[in-house]
Amino acid sequence: MRLGIYPGTFDPVTNGHLDILKRASKLFDKIIIGVAVDSDKKTLFDIDHRVEFMKDAVKDISNIEVEAFSGLLMHFTESKGAKIIIRGLRAVSDFEYEFQLALMNKNLNDSVETMFLTTSSEYTFLSSTIIKSVVKLNGEIKGLVPEKVEIALKDIYKKGD
Repeated sequence: MRLGIYPGTFDPVTNGHLDILKRASKLFDKIIIGVAVDSDKKTLFDIDHRVEFMKDAVKDISNIEVEAFSGLLMHFTESKGAKIIIRGLRAVSDFEYEFQLALMNKNLNDSVETMFLTTSSEYTFLSSTIIKSVVKLNGEIKGLVPEKVEIALKDIYKKGD
């Protein structure tokens, strides 16, 4: 079975993430989305909300599962028996960081490969950070994130006013 792990904080999930997932789902028998509990990033949404948003966003893709994970990505990948980590690239600037991660993961377990998928051109500008900034400043994000995420973000930033 071709099993891939698609890791991230997904704070929040965007349509760019979903673009990568929809395309990757055609290449794998099964994909496990690993929603990272531990991260250097300060997340807006707690892990339960991030997992819930992701599950809702991929509910119509039959070969995708969503799980929270804590600790090292390689440990999670090994525990699932996966041999491929899926990563999305938007721009050249993403590549340097992603390449370093891939090399470290290769150092940790040389039997696991990293597969890079470039996002569709319509999402190259899109990141979770940009989405949060736009909403915070009362900008429109319709069509860039799942509807439930859009509502939740607007609710959070309304409360902050």
